[in-house]
Amino acid sequence: MKICPQLLILVLLGLSQWAAAQDLFRLPQKSRSRWFSFENPTGKKGAAAPTNNGAKGNAWEPIPAGQSKVLLQAEGAGTIRRIWCTFRPFTQEMLRSLVLEVYWDGATKPAVSVPFGDFFGQGLSLPVAGESALFSSPEGRSFNCYIPMPFRKGARIVVRNEAKVDVGMFFYEINMTEEDEQPADAAYFHAYWRRDPYIELGKDYELLPKVQGRGRFLGATMGVQAHPQYGASGWCEGEVKVFLDGDDRLPTLAGTGTEDYIGTGWGMDPFFNQFQGCTVSDPKTMCWAFYRWHIPDPVLFDKECRVVIQDMGGEATEFVRKLAAAGAELVPVTAALGPGVRRLLTDKDHPKLNDPDFPLDAWVNFYRRDDFSSVAYFYLDRPTNGLPALAPVEQRTAKLRPRS
Repeated sequence: MKICPQLLILVLLGLSQWAAAQDLFRLPQKSRSRWFSFENPTGKKGAAAPTNNGAKGNAWEPIPAGQSKVLLQAEGAGTIRRIWCTFRPFTQEMLRSLVLEVYWDGATKPAVSVPFGDFFGQGLSLPVAGESALFSSPEGRSFNCYIPMPFRKGARIVVRNEAKVDVGMFFYEINMTEEDEQPADAAYFHAYWRRDPYIELGKDYELLPKVQGRGRFLGATMGVQAHPQYGASGWCEGEVKVFLDGDDRLPTLAGTGTEDYIGTGWGMDPFFNQFQGCTVSDPKTMCWAFYRWHIPDPVLFDKECRVVIQDMGGEATEFVRKLAAAGAELVPVTAALGPGVRRLLTDKDHPKLNDPDFPLDAWVNFYRRDDFSSVAYFYLDRPTNGLPALAPVEQRTAKLRPRS
């Protein structure tokens, strides 16, 4: 008897969803639920909501400019399951000025030190309502993170206000489970933010500088503020490359383009999917923000990992010629002619861009210089990562463009 492949796929999907649902009924033997908030900052058993006879006595607290708040201080083993927060004022500058820091197992250096807006999957700290497998913002004015974060000896989460104005009302909840112990293969969660406001021509942007250890690259949130010198030309031709375990000049993993990396094609318009999406697509301000989570397609490493993306655009020959004539900084790299391609960096006999015999009907990809920012999310077999400290608030917030 022949089995319809489509029916088999539906059955297997149904079985996997049913199996996952049954896990909700399992009762772990050595795990206990704890919630941290201003109503129970210690997360202790039987210690929640002690003020005002339990009637919403301490739901929020202010965070004055230049000060910080400890949101969680836990001892022993546990797993953070969810982080939620909201606050006022809810501006783009504030979302870049507030910093979330996470420390594991008594470490003095944070595994996470990232601006709030970008950390919660909102590139360029431009909040948009939406949901993915790891983050959600139900109405664009609050944040949820569902990344599981195990620890063995303790955890500390801090929020720092590096803005020049106070946060008048800060609300949060951190939901975790205490564990008797963690399995040997449980890795520590890390996140790294950086920004390059004017990438060196022909140089790759580092989403994740080289980290040492065994781990998993979980994915990234990215933001691009395109440079005005390139007009309305396309910018998202750059490939993502992952260097693994001793890779030198060439990586082990390489994509085919920026919009390709997040699962779409021929441009980048707004969409939210479980594992990839574009949260901002604003041609008027020339701003784009997007994400990709490597959940069904894990990126694993045993010794080290480095992740980069090229800053590369593309347009028709005449358009690129006009850009170059106007003084735009660019380096042509390929010329696509129908199904064929000319590799301009290595094909010695190919005419130059302004030569009369350069094909007018070609699509020309070229290196360019734009403003990139990003958060790289990853797991590592150690509580610290050795990456550079977070950039000063002045660099994080300089020349941010609001949405149109």
